[in-house]
Amino acid sequence: MRYHFLGIPIITSQMDEEWFPPLDRVGPEGLVCLGGQPTPRRLLAAYRRGIFPWYSEGEPVAWFSPDPRAIFELDHFHVPRRLMRTIRQGKFRITLDQAFAEVVRACARRPDSETWITRRLLRTYLELHKRGFAHSVESWYGEELAGGIFGVAIGGFFSGESMFYRISDASKVALVHLVEHLRQRGYVLLDIQVINENTRRFGAVLIPRDEYLRRLQHALTLPVTFTPTAG
Repeated sequence: MRYHFLGIPIITSQMDEEWFPPLDRVGPEGLVCLGGQPTPRRLLAAYRRGIFPWYSEGEPVAWFSPDPRAIFELDHFHVPRRLMRTIRQGKFRITLDQAFAEVVRACARRPDSETWITRRLLRTYLELHKRGFAHSVESWYGEELAGGIFGVAIGGFFSGESMFYRISDASKVALVHLVEHLRQRGYVLLDIQVINENTRRFGAVLIPRDEYLRRLQHALTLPVTFTPTAG
């Protein structure tokens, strides 16, 4: 039995971890359903359906799929001129997947605001990293982790989840390197879920949910990996 609260489907502990309601009745604000723990299996099932979790510690897990959806077009990503100068100066050293746990924990620490990366979600992202589905790009200033970004990758789809910085521009440089890396590896969809003024500066755009879902299904079929596979 699927329960509802004010018309919103509720996931109960008896349901299959991969169950989500169809999106054809979800409004533009994008609230799909409530409940269910964000386990690795459920989180991957959500991403494959164009759904993501967005809630705070102590609140019911809320699953969203807004319309329209924010993405970066990989071939039209814009790097501001001042940031390009910083990149050319070589101020930051960039690595991939060398400090995933540190990046996620830093993204979860928001002393000036409430974080959506709850303790349970943090554990799930760490497990997805172990399974090869979650990745990070790190910016280093000397031996200090100065900033970074992490996300979830499935086929040719990458969902950018969060980024942080301790030194100005460190996270932005990591983002630029992520986009170039995704291009080189053959990714076709970089999801950023919602748009803000910062991502607009890099050329983020909004597309209808239907178009996003079509592009997502194509991306999921591609034999793409974030890093070269052994052998």
